[in-house]
Amino acid sequence: MSTTLDRDAQRVRAGRGSHPGRPSGVPGLTIIATLVALISLMPLGYVAYMTVATGWDTAVALIFRPRVMELLSNTFWLVVCTVPACLVLGVAAAWLVERTGLRGRRLWGALLAAPLAVPAFVNSYAWVSAIPSMAGLSSGVLIATLSYFPLVYIPAAATLARLDPAIEQSAASLGLGPWAVFFRVVLPQLRIALTGGGLLVSLHLLAEYGAFAMIRFDTFTTAIMEQFRSTFNGQAGNMLASVLVLGCLLLLLAEVRSRGNARYARIGSGVQSSPSILPLRWYQLPSQLFLLALTALALFFPLWFVIRWMVVGGPAIWNLSEYLPALTQTLGYGLAGAAVTTAAAFPLAFLAVRKPSWFSKTLELANYVTSSMPGIVVGLAFVTVAIRLTPALYQTNTVLVIAYALLFMPRALVNLRAGLAQAPKQLDEAAQALGVSPFRAFLRVTLPLSAPAVASGAALVFLAITNELTATLLLSPNGTNTLATYFWSYSTSIDYASAAPYAFTLILLSAPMTYLLLQQSKKAVGQ
Repeated sequence: MSTTLDRDAQRVRAGRGSHPGRPSGVPGLTIIATLVALISLMPLGYVAYMTVATGWDTAVALIFRPRVMELLSNTFWLVVCTVPACLVLGVAAAWLVERTGLRGRRLWGALLAAPLAVPAFVNSYAWVSAIPSMAGLSSGVLIATLSYFPLVYIPAAATLARLDPAIEQSAASLGLGPWAVFFRVVLPQLRIALTGGGLLVSLHLLAEYGAFAMIRFDTFTTAIMEQFRSTFNGQAGNMLASVLVLGCLLLLLAEVRSRGNARYARIGSGVQSSPSILPLRWYQLPSQLFLLALTALALFFPLWFVIRWMVVGGPAIWNLSEYLPALTQTLGYGLAGAAVTTAAAFPLAFLAVRKPSWFSKTLELANYVTSSMPGIVVGLAFVTVAIRLTPALYQTNTVLVIAYALLFMPRALVNLRAGLAQAPKQLDEAAQALGVSPFRAFLRVTLPLSAPAVASGAALVFLAITNELTATLLLSPNGTNTLATYFWSYSTSIDYASAAPYAFTLILLSAPMTYLLLQQSKKAVGQ
């Protein structure tokens, strides 16, 4: 019997093909994944085409003009000031929570990640409510730092929790003090977490529209939106989009190069010891005050003003004839977008895990490049393509859901890859060796094992869609309003009380994303 099973398993494995550079055995998935990758490259192709169609002389004149130089300066200083601030706050908070005798560490760990539940444009709304004169670079840096430092804190805390303390203990035995050990041993091992977190912060800064438009701070995204509204599909707006996309691609390349080739994993026998906990002693109170001030400004401050405006507005601001359809449409787009995104990401994840090759890596990379583009560029690409090639699809739900899928597919892809990696392919092969068809084996073995990862990825996509603003403003059908667009309409009309219910609901819908991120980071460190 075992001999028969071995022969069957060998026949199954023989179907993998003899060409290591090309995926084989799943031609249907390969075709679907290739189509998904080609569609995801459409925004990049749009930017390249519009740049060429504009003509060299016109493109140079539009790019090298004072307005573009002003936007470049604003964006440069925004990134230069915000990213280091997020890195310092994120690492300091992660070190206090994971490596010191901080009281209430578990509570602080949750509170420091919670600001991600507050969309940046809601944060800006709260600050403008408190200080109507807020404007300019300093205001943008403040709001962006408070909104995005958790993007550094979460990976830094996860990395600190799983670092092997043996190196630190060796450095301490050689006479290095705690600060020397941190800067010379611990901090270099955080390189991947810091470069990844810094990249996420930078891409959010380039893509953010609502937060900076509310404080009248001009960036490429706000300028493109203004250009689009004044002259639809104008050459000036297209050239601004080209510069913005180039900036995103340069950030991706810089992040890849900054990772380096050093190895940070522990390889060898034995069990990793628990990290040393540094007693704070007299620094306990200053540390508590620091974290209290940080969470108060980043989380409780916007929550206070959202609730305050709801109290000021009273029951009259709950216009159920608007609120309920907006909530329904937001949930509908979120569910549809999550389903489409997860389904489209599955072939890419399956090939990356089960059929790794240069081809599958290229398909996956194509999507990551597109998802790094701001929503406004993706929206402009779909507007132009829909009008010129498929006018019947312009301003339809189909186009909007596809745009959501391209923007947020990595959120599903990363989770799907992790789930498929935890579902051993030997079980699939064993089922097929027993006579089960590949499709039934997938449904009965692989899918149940990867279901939690599928659900987690779909949930993250759903919550990202509920907070999306720029692509929704550009692509949503006439008469369609989501929670984000209603909030934006009321807040830009200085009707802060009417905007409050939508802001509050967005925060409630975003809170589970923070919980999921925390749970994923705990799983990554085996907690």
